[in-house]
Amino acid sequence: MHHIFHDLNHLAIIVSAVILWLLGAVWYSPALFAKPWMAIIGLKKDATKGSSMIAGMIASFICDLILAFILAHIVIWTQAATFGWGALVGFIVWIGFFAAPNLPQGIYEGRPFKLFAINSGYWLVGLMIIGGVLAVWR
Repeated sequence: MHHIFHDLNHLAIIVSAVILWLLGAVWYSPALFAKPWMAIIGLKKDATKGSSMIAGMIASFICDLILAFILAHIVIWTQAATFGWGALVGFIVWIGFFAAPNLPQGIYEGRPFKLFAINSGYWLVGLMIIGGVLAVWR
């Protein structure tokens, strides 16, 4: 009999959330994609300061925790036990739950493909990294 809930490595889930959160900070920094991302969505540099920035960072971390928790279950269900297999699980989750709905949504909304590439690229890299981490760190 399969059990829905597993013995999860809570530290691995927390570390995975931190990895996603830090990757987001780097991904959307001036060193990488902040300028083109802000230009596409029409966000002014002054708007990235203050309470909305703090609220966004807190929400990001909480949601990164939720995502890592769910991905940990999927990694266990698939029996991925190596970094490569965990990364593949992350890739499959990205294709099905990030790329597949967000690409047509961007097309319907008339948004440039570059915005999809920046936002979805972050999730692709992040899910593959933490999928691998969660697979090997049980």
